[in-house]
Amino acid sequence: MRPTSAIPDFYYFCFAAYEPFLTTMGFIGTWADPTTTHNGQAPWPPGTPPFDILPRATLVTTIQLAHVCALIGVINFFILSAARKHLKDNPALQEKIVFSLLVPLLIGDIFHLYVTLWALGDKKWDFGSWSLMLWTTILLGLTLMVPRMAWHLGIGRYVDSRDGNFAKSYAEQESFVAAAKG
Repeated sequence: MRPTSAIPDFYYFCFAAYEPFLTTMGFIGTWADPTTTHNGQAPWPPGTPPFDILPRATLVTTIQLAHVCALIGVINFFILSAARKHLKDNPALQEKIVFSLLVPLLIGDIFHLYVTLWALGDKKWDFGSWSLMLWTTILLGLTLMVPRMAWHLGIGRYVDSRDGNFAKSYAEQESFVAAAKG
C-alpha cells in the first residue's frame, strides 16, 4: 500500500512529540541549572576550572538559547499537527508545508553538528574528554537528523512526484475500465 500522508505516524512522533519533548526538557533543565548546562557543553582546558557562577551575559545567553530550542520544538508540534489535521485530504500540499519546515531544520541539524565539532578544536576526536552533556547533544541531535534525512529521501511517506502519479494513473485506469464496461 502506498503512503497517503507526508507526515505519517513515525515522522509525526519524531518531530511533533519527541523533538518538542527533548527541547522542552532541555529548556527546563537549563532554567533549573544553567551553570551545569553551560559548563557541560565542552571539555574545559587543563588547569581552567569551570565557572561556579556564570557571568550575567553568559547566563542570559544560555537560557535564551535553550528557550529558542524549546520554541522550535513547540512550533514543530503546531505546524505538523495543523498539516495532519487540515491537509489530510491533500497530501501534495501537506508535503510542501512539511518540506518547508523540515528543510531549515535539517540544515540546522547539519550545521549544529559541524559547529559543535569545529568548536571543540583539537578535542573533537578525543571522545574520552567529552562530557555527558556533549555526548547527549551529539547523539540526540543525530536521532533527529537521521529521520529528517529519511523524510527527505521519501522513506515511508507520501511523495507527490512518486505517489501522486500512481494515484492519478490508477484513477485514470479505473475510469477507463468503468467506461469500457458501461
